[in-house]
Amino acid sequence: MKVFVVGANGQIGKQLVQLLQDSDKHSVRAMARSEEQVNAFVEEGVESVLANLEGPVDEIASAAQGCDAVVFTAGSGGKTGADKTLLVDLDGAAKSIEAAKEVGIDRFIMVSAIQAHNRQNWNEAIPHYYVAKHYADRVLMDSGLNYTIVRPGGLKNEPGTGKVSIAENLERDSISREDVAKVLFAILDKEGTFNRSFDLTKGELSIDEALNSL
Repeated sequence: MKVFVVGANGQIGKQLVQLLQDSDKHSVRAMARSEEQVNAFVEEGVESVLANLEGPVDEIASAAQGCDAVVFTAGSGGKTGADKTLLVDLDGAAKSIEAAKEVGIDRFIMVSAIQAHNRQNWNEAIPHYYVAKHYADRVLMDSGLNYTIVRPGGLKNEPGTGKVSIAENLERDSISREDVAKVLFAILDKEGTFNRSFDLTKGELSIDEALNSL
């Protein structure tokens, strides 16, 4: 399976790209928004293409042409305003979904946020972020694509443990970005995750065990 990674230069995206690059089962095309980022991937032997989530859908579609799956790991980041969050995390996701449909890609994996599906459990400090994630997820669920929505808890830059909790609803907790990337890799062709969404945090089960418990 050839996987188109949107947000490939992000902290989760880079780790997923490396997992795919090292895989003998899948291959990867990294979407980057600057020539500098594209060149950095190419220097590492990673196929990369220039496209911008704030550009037209056709630009994203052209970049994704020939791939079999899309993983959307992009985010505007914590230092931008609510306007950029809506443009990237919501509209950028919607454009990526439209682009996938335009070029015949059926498999789409979305990185969302823990409890984004439950308005009453949104983080009150960043309501715009949860609005963006909630409605991006709904666009995907209504798209007709073969989706999986992964809603990780608070993201940590620490080594992964390979031990996670996965369920439709979880209490707020954290998880390493490395473990999120490993879960994204694991679910690409795992039928038990097709057309499903779930919260993801650190836990006591191996990734395979946790996914099999869904």
